[in-house]
Amino acid sequence: MPRTRSRSRIESARSDQKRPSRQDEVGGSRDSAGTCKGFDPVLRQSVLAGLALPLGLVSVTCNDAEPDVPRGAAARCSELATRQLGLPGLVVNTAEEVPASSGAELSYPAHCAIGGQLDARQGIDGKPYAIGFELRLPLENYSQRFFFQGGGGTDGVINPAYGDVINTAATNALTRGYAVASTDGGHATGAADVSFGLDPQARSDYGYNAVGRVTLAAKAIIREFYGRAPARSYFVGCSNGGRQALVAAARFAEEFAGIIAADPGLNLPQAALAQAWDTQQWMRAATPGQLPKDAFPQAALSALSAQLLDRCDSLDGLADGIVQDTESCQLAFDLERDMPTCAEPGAAACLSAAQKSALQNVFGGVRAANGASLYSPWPWDPGLGGANWRFWKLDAGFAPLPFNTVIGAGALGYVFTTPPDHPDLSDGGLAYQLGFDFGGGAAKIFATDATFPESAMDFMTPPNPTKLTTFKARGGKLIVVHGSADPVFSAMDTVRWYRALLAADPEAASYAKLFLVPGMNHCSGGPATDRFDMLSALERWVEADVAPDSVVATVNPGNPDVAAQGWPSTRSRPLCAYPTHAVPTPGASDLESASSFSCR
Repeated sequence: MPRTRSRSRIESARSDQKRPSRQDEVGGSRDSAGTCKGFDPVLRQSVLAGLALPLGLVSVTCNDAEPDVPRGAAARCSELATRQLGLPGLVVNTAEEVPASSGAELSYPAHCAIGGQLDARQGIDGKPYAIGFELRLPLENYSQRFFFQGGGGTDGVINPAYGDVINTAATNALTRGYAVASTDGGHATGAADVSFGLDPQARSDYGYNAVGRVTLAAKAIIREFYGRAPARSYFVGCSNGGRQALVAAARFAEEFAGIIAADPGLNLPQAALAQAWDTQQWMRAATPGQLPKDAFPQAALSALSAQLLDRCDSLDGLADGIVQDTESCQLAFDLERDMPTCAEPGAAACLSAAQKSALQNVFGGVRAANGASLYSPWPWDPGLGGANWRFWKLDAGFAPLPFNTVIGAGALGYVFTTPPDHPDLSDGGLAYQLGFDFGGGAAKIFATDATFPESAMDFMTPPNPTKLTTFKARGGKLIVVHGSADPVFSAMDTVRWYRALLAADPEAASYAKLFLVPGMNHCSGGPATDRFDMLSALERWVEADVAPDSVVATVNPGNPDVAAQGWPSTRSRPLCAYPTHAVPTPGASDLESASSFSCR
């Protein structure tokens, strides 16, 4: 189906304007207090409006050394008011100093916390909308870096902008000296209310525009507060935040030097189709009165996970409970051959014919009535026995349905279909998913009309995702991380995109790298070494030109899936840049240490 692209207010004003360097911020001259200030007000308004600037006006900087935080910054925090900033469409609701805090769960330095809105309006549904955001500015040890914290799910809330450094315990970007921003995606409806999908601008804000608008506003406030722009800007997110990260690389390449996209929902509307497809397959294996969780008890998944290990664990040269060679496993494992068939449903260490049929259909990927693929297949991985996998695919726990139903049905019916399907979600979305038509219904994620001029695939996915030419030209670096047992977005979909990127640009590995995390579920969890510091690896790549070919990953001792495997709490493994995977070094003695492995 043909896909068209429309451009946001930000993009259309500036996307083709060339700029001289990666450091694309606008500075100024010093005032009598020694603070770097004073660029022309018209120039500042242009930056915030996203207007293209003459090249001669871009590189205005202070030449002498300046302190990390200007004198009197704490007192100036409360002065960051709407009128004083004078930024188009901006309303500052709060600006207050927050004292430092040190705790077991969360620590952060003293900082200025700003809460505000952009572009307040009334939607066509009669409801008020605005792009809500939060910005936190360190009052000491500012690293001159900016961190955009990606969202999650359907957004709708402003998560505190501490700067979640995904998969890294006991740290955050604010503590590491970053100025950090987050957004609600353009609607303050709450995490569970998807009715914003009835407003076309709210759809676009959620898909991409909120990221662009908040980025520009946050950088201008940073410039006002510190007297200069950030030296480097980073975007980090997982899940929908990972999708936003890839959108940023494509739509806002001028704004970010480094990006981490973890478990990204690259083609999220298609993944929403897959969620409805999965529910239909699970229910075909259920008996009357059963739900997906009943049709596939945990014992069945544990038995399947054990069979996958039996067939695939040694493919990488070591039987250690981790399938490093994911791609070879897809050839080595055959569900019908390798998993015993139960004579009666419910028996141990086997699957019924109905269960096998459902699993084959799910892992084969959603298909239209004519057999055409609507989303990528899913890789067989022993991580399907993980608690997080079950939570998303079969049993959310707090509700007797898959979380892919609880969150996915509403997103598909209100946000991704054109015109919106307006489904009744009083049963958690089960009936809507079970009745979804993969013929005409699936086509609605590509559809537009007079009210909704952008299709879901237009506003949710990066334009030209395999041609990151601007990002490359500006020296940007992109790290994509994906758990091979992700139950929400298929790792195969991300691999397919990365292969296409390499095919379109043989030099793509010089600015974009993919790391698969064997066994990891959605963003974390599963029988996996799911603790790693990709942000430090990205900083070295961006700022010292040291490309990460491998990154050390450790286990989370609190992960119940790891505890069930009996792995030592000190286990570590290298995560290897695709297409390589970890193999034990011949003669190595400590096979619980990443130092005993190499990437091949």
